[in-house]
This record gives sequence, structure tokens and C-alpha cells, in this order.
Amino acid sequence: MPSAHILIVNSRSVHQPVFVVGAPHSGADLIGRALKASKGFHVTIGQPSVLRVVYAFARRPSMHHGRTQAAATVIRDAFAQGWQVSSHSCLDCTRECRAAAGLAADATGPCVELRGLETYGDASPDLIYCAEALTYAFTDARIVQVVRDGRDAVASMLADPVVMSWFRPSFVNVDTEFPNPFFGIDTEEDRELWPQLSPAGRCMLRWRWSVRLAAQLHHSLSAGQLKTIRFEHLMGKPEEALAELSSFVGPRCRPPRSATRPAPPRVAVAAAAAAPGLRKPAEHRRHRADRENRRRRTPPPRLHPPLTLPRPFLARSGDPRRTGRRTGCGRGRRTGRRRREVPRACRARQSGRRRRPGSGRLP
Repeated sequence: MPSAHILIVNSRSVHQPVFVVGAPHSGADLIGRALKASKGFHVTIGQPSVLRVVYAFARRPSMHHGRTQAAATVIRDAFAQGWQVSSHSCLDCTRECRAAAGLAADATGPCVELRGLETYGDASPDLIYCAEALTYAFTDARIVQVVRDGRDAVASMLADPVVMSWFRPSFVNVDTEFPNPFFGIDTEEDRELWPQLSPAGRCMLRWRWSVRLAAQLHHSLSAGQLKTIRFEHLMGKPEEALAELSSFVGPRCRPPRSATRPAPPRVAVAAAAAAPGLRKPAEHRRHRADRENRRRRTPPPRLHPPLTLPRPFLARSGDPRRTGRRTGCGRGRRTGRRRREVPRACRARQSGRRRRPGSGRLP
């Protein structure tokens, strides 16, 4: 384990910083907004100084491979610059970071007060690709990773022009960097299939690699340093998920429930409609749940047992159509035909008299 490094920002020692990591559109931004809304927390989202280092390390892993100490120093310097609080510190912040702090688009000034500031953190996009360097740079860091269903994550990635812009030929470097965690290239087969993959397939490769990185963090860090939150659990039971987050981060973390609401989409309706037939996130599970509920509410069809009648009630000819309601004598059966076509009455049989030949009526 590396030795602890003392980092002082805003005349305060950085102790147990909180980093939120996850695949693109996995819900890490919601956790970052919830932490940023808590008192005593200074959580940045997309600081330019941090994003430059994150994307440099994510797209070129050979830059820091085998140079862990140097990479940790660069990351600490980037966060020391991004966490500065001054009158002009938030001028270069992203729109998401300012909106999470509740600042207006034309507002000036810092988004947090120095009085009562205790915990620093960051929830920048694609921070998971630098998770190993983060844990080396901040040995006491607390990592909150958010995991989401791959189908929902890919559907949201396809509708985001910022994510899809990384797949331009000018940005793709799968031929020079191998393996490439940023684009999900792990084997030679993945690199050969990359030119033939659809945009959804490329997004799925990125999600798959982020899940592998999350599994590595789960095995390398202890339960006191790593907390895994499922996006579906956060949306279904926000109070319970926020309570678990507060117990992990610290007692001062009291994010409001409104902080877990999804941010307004950055894409226009026309851009979202560019993918025909694309369902909204979690819609496939909602449709499946609706089918299951309808199946439970609808009673199964009644399967009646085969009709079996005692022998005295069966027609002599064996034709089931000749069975019906009993006539007045108690033994004959009505066939539904006219009266003159009713079988000869059974009174003659009861009295022992035989019917005259050619006569259809009783004597």
C-alpha cells in the first residue's frame, strides 16, 4: 500500500474524499448531485482540470501503465486545482455542476461556503477508468460505484450526442492502444469486430468493461472503502438508498430526496427520435411487468371435466346430440326436433303394450 499523502486545499486537509464512479449513464450523476446538495460537502462534477486528466488516462492507458506514483501525483494536482473555492472558481464549471448546486445560468460566485466545509468529492463522467490511480493517490478515499442494467445504460448512451461523439474516427484509437478500456476492447477478436459493430454494440462494449472495473474494485477494496448502489434500487426506494449512502459516507450526509430526480435531458426531442423503435430506460422491464400483472389478474380458463351421463340417460343410438332434457315420463330424451319426430313414447313400454306397426301415436 502507498504511504498516505497530505493534500491541503482551501486551508483544509483533504481527508476521506468521496468519488462516485460508474459506466456512462449509470446514475453516477444522481449520486453526485445528492452529495453536492448535502451540507459540508464540496463535490465537483466535470471540472475542466479534472476532465483533462481523466480522459488522457482513460483513452491512453499506456501513459500511466507502470507509472503509478507519477499518475497519482498528476491526479492529486488536478483535484487540488478543481476543489479550489474562490470568487472565480466556478466560472469554468460545467452546466451540470452549476445546476446541481442550484446556481442560475448567469450567476457568479462559488457554489459552496467555506464555513463548515469538511468533505471533498468528485462525480465527473468516466471517472471509473482512473479508479486504480484514484485509490493509489488517495489511500483513504471512499468509492461509491453505481451499477445499472446494460440495456438501459446503452439506450441512454445512444440518445446522448456527447457520448456518441467519442465514436468518431478522429477519436477512436483502438489500433494504437490495446487493450483499450475506454472503448471496451479486451481481445484481438474485439478489435477485429470493432469496425463492423453497430453504435449499440460499441456502447455495450464500454458498459461491459466498466462492469469489469467495478468487479475489480469490489475484490480489491474493503467494505469500508467501497459502496455499490444499483440504479434500479435508487429509483425504486430512494429513501432506503439514501440512508445507506449516508451511513457509508458519514453522518453529515443528508441529501434531499429531490436530489435523486434525473436531470433534464441534454438532447432535443428530435435527436432522441433519431433512433426509431428505441424504448425508454427500464421500459422493457415495465412492459414485462405489465404482462405478468395481467396474467395474474386474469383467471385461467375453466377446464370442465368431460360430460359423463349414466346409461339410462344415454340415447340408444349413441349419438350425443340425442341427449337433452327429460320428458314427462322420466325415461325418454328430447332431441330438440318437432313433436312428431320425438321418439315413440315410453308409456307403451311401461304398460307392456306394443305399438301398432305404422302408427306414430299411442293407441
